[in-house]
Amino acid sequence: MGRAAGSGVRAVLVLAAVVTACTPPQLDRADARRTTRPPTKAPLTSPGFPPTAGVAREQLARLTVAWGKNWQTYKRSEFGDGWSDDTDAPGGRNGCDTRDDVLRRDLKDLREGDRNPCVVLSGTLKDPYTGKALPYSYRRASQIQTDHVVALGAAWRAGAWAWTPERRLTYANDLDVLLAADKDTNHVKSSQTPDKWKPPRKEYWCEYGRRWTGIKAKYELTVTAPEKLALQDLLATCG
Repeated sequence: MGRAAGSGVRAVLVLAAVVTACTPPQLDRADARRTTRPPTKAPLTSPGFPPTAGVAREQLARLTVAWGKNWQTYKRSEFGDGWSDDTDAPGGRNGCDTRDDVLRRDLKDLREGDRNPCVVLSGTLKDPYTGKALPYSYRRASQIQTDHVVALGAAWRAGAWAWTPERRLTYANDLDVLLAADKDTNHVKSSQTPDKWKPPRKEYWCEYGRRWTGIKAKYELTVTAPEKLALQDLLATCG
């Protein structure tokens, strides 16, 4: 090998070493979670939500009454693939997973991650539907689920079938639509409307009616006639 060729090889080796030194090592998933940027201080609920009982009654009076449509075409995937921070809903684009936002908002005695405060390490939920005190730990199975108050299936029947995919993704990740709740009770609730299911804890009926009506008004969803009567009954408990 000539002197020129040898010099060329050495130059290539030096360049490769420099490139290798400048390339950051791959992070494992745990490291990636720890180095995620901290959440912004964006509010985790819309101003004035849920509406007062008086405002909710006015909203309810303006909602379109109609029977649900296209129930047979509903698919969860129509509302996006899991949680997304990439929406303009409350909590959107704040650097945190939607479920973590719900836990950070709804749990008490909250302990967040040191390096990534998006991650909730522990806390306690007073379940709105039953009144149970439910502990939460990041590394243990939990009795807490994230509930869409007006379930995706119910929203679909009430008009979401005609929305764009972007609007459905926003709805699915809107913190105004979501609550941390007891898993078993959430399963029983499923996608039922208030004429078919109400929270076992009657003390929550007023707020449940306010939330349900506020969501329907915010997204211009329809209500069935029995659903409207049930919402009137719920709002009547507000005094």
